[in-house]
Amino acid sequence: MGQARQRDDRRVAWWFVAPVLVGFAVFYAYPAVRGVWYSLTDYTMLGTPSFVGAENYTDLLADRQFWSSMLVTAYYVVLNISSQTVLALVVAALMHRLTRSVVLRAALLLPWLVPNVTIGLLWMWLLDTNLGLVNHLLHAVGLGPVGFFTDAHWAMPAVAGINTWAYTGYTALLLYAGMLQIPQHLYESASIDGAGELRIFARITMPLLRPVLALVLVVSLIGSFQIFDTVAVTTKGGPVSATRVIYFFIYQQAFSYFHMGYAAAAAVFLALVLGVFTFVQLRLLRASSSDLA
Repeated sequence: MGQARQRDDRRVAWWFVAPVLVGFAVFYAYPAVRGVWYSLTDYTMLGTPSFVGAENYTDLLADRQFWSSMLVTAYYVVLNISSQTVLALVVAALMHRLTRSVVLRAALLLPWLVPNVTIGLLWMWLLDTNLGLVNHLLHAVGLGPVGFFTDAHWAMPAVAGINTWAYTGYTALLLYAGMLQIPQHLYESASIDGAGELRIFARITMPLLRPVLALVLVVSLIGSFQIFDTVAVTTKGGPVSATRVIYFFIYQQAFSYFHMGYAAAAAVFLALVLGVFTFVQLRLLRASSSDLA
């Protein structure tokens, strides 16, 4: 009877899992396999794909524009993850130690709920060189206009700043949820021993927050490499390719030049790079272990 009941439970479990498996196969597995196939072909959307083997990959490795886009993306990733993580840690620590207001948490989540295209348009107007409010304020204090989207030195920090503004609240809430899992008696014992807030944060909060922080960093890394909409709305890859990130490079190859096979090869290469980075990051941060154990 026990074995029969176990078989029945498994059958019911498979019925519950089936819709997710079907959705994964249709919307993820099949497009991924088809993308790998296209990466091995000379496909221009105007004819039948012809198999060329690894030619797209060899061309990709010799393409200076591709490697330039990877470097630009890496620069954005460093700017975005560093600023976003530091600010989110500060905000999460302040909420955890000072206030746990539901209203504040809801307010932090609002920028994340706004579509990225809308955020890009909003900040494009605010940072416009001639008509933007920010430049008017800078001019009022004698700093002069700044070409946030027209100056090659300012364009990428501006894009990174926009996305930091949009995602810091969401990241802070994830870290805040991790901080709530830390036993309160550890903070009370440290306070009794005379430890200050900075020491408590460094010796208690950060070590015990490692699994959640690893998750946040991995998600932020993958999301940062996928930056596209903010660039497409504000700078369109300029000026002088200063913001042409890898996703925008793939978009141009596919829909501007109709090199679908070449674009698919770049996408597959990027997926492999992200897989390696994610694995290394999880290993270095020991994401599967916790000091609470």
